[in-house]
Amino acid sequence: MNIAERINAYYEDMVAIRRHLHMHPELSFQETKTAQYIQQFYASLTIPFRANVGGNGVVATIQGKYPGKTVALRADFDALPIQDEKDVVYKSTVDGVMHACGHDGHTATLLTVARILHEMRDELTGTYVFIHQHAEELDPGGAKAMIEDGCLDGVDVIFGTHLSSNFEVGKVGYRPGPMMAACDSFDIIIQGHGGHGAHPDQTKDAVVIGAQLVMNLQQLVSRRISPIDSAVLSIGGFVADNASNVIADTAKLSGTIRTFTEEVRDKMTTEFYRVLDGTMATADAQYTIDFIKGYPAVVNHEAETLFIRDIAQTLDFVDEAFVMTPTMGGEDFAYYLQHVPGTFFYTGAHPGYDVPHHHPMFDIDERGMQVAAEVLLNAAIRYQQHTL
Repeated sequence: MNIAERINAYYEDMVAIRRHLHMHPELSFQETKTAQYIQQFYASLTIPFRANVGGNGVVATIQGKYPGKTVALRADFDALPIQDEKDVVYKSTVDGVMHACGHDGHTATLLTVARILHEMRDELTGTYVFIHQHAEELDPGGAKAMIEDGCLDGVDVIFGTHLSSNFEVGKVGYRPGPMMAACDSFDIIIQGHGGHGAHPDQTKDAVVIGAQLVMNLQQLVSRRISPIDSAVLSIGGFVADNASNVIADTAKLSGTIRTFTEEVRDKMTTEFYRVLDGTMATADAQYTIDFIKGYPAVVNHEAETLFIRDIAQTLDFVDEAFVMTPTMGGEDFAYYLQHVPGTFFYTGAHPGYDVPHHHPMFDIDERGMQVAAEVLLNAAIRYQQHTL
């Protein structure tokens, strides 16, 4: 059988794995049962693996018959704190937790890829490493800890994909260079001086100060960053809960900053603090801040990205390989790309109705897993003979 035929033969099993995981989701850094499920899968096939890699991570390895390069493939397996509202037989059984981003499909795909490569091992050249990563959704993420625990030791290249509800099945989105943004976040507590709503002159109104800060911060991108560059600063939360006749003593602002380059990232951080300090000084108020420098930008290596493009264009399940527009979403796959060459691409899995990722109605067309598996399998095998 060729690779497409092998994928077809295991398609129902791949769907069953995905649906099992969808019904039993676990939050970031809490994925113990999911990790055990992955371990049991490899154990049943006598594929060697390491458990508890950097936390809940699992790393399995298949050695081909002939010496060659070491190719790593990565899938994440954590879920989100969202209530599953779909009316399907595989609906999440865990209240308030669901796979709303496709990580269940990523895991089912990679397990199937490993199963097929295991069957083909006597025909294969090189070594194949399967990185099952925990905690992609929650900073500091699982990738960094897994790398520190050796998951990339000896690896020559890494490939990863994300199933996307935004693109039709059969479409593969690639992009050399910056593809996904660096993600920083902040929580600010403004300390004013509260009082009676009838006597604002005796207060330092945390709501007014917060509102002024929001407006000042919204000028950073338009007035501090070159129009040629890209950046986003969004305020996601503004809380000061008081009675109608009470002027707020404190207010909390939460938000995120997204950038594609370290230069713009550093400038946004510097200007952010300049505006924050200036606004507080003008209002004679104090603040505390928790500023979290999150995942770096996903910057794909050009040669490996074009390698994926060239492969995708030849495959049975792929209708189109297209250049993606960069997205301001974040991914800790970025850390792997800082250590070894590789690329991260998107695989279409539009479910037949328009719904974004991280939504209570999120789902995928499971045929997208076939596409992802075919690209990953061919990339892993062909890379052994490819000179970039």
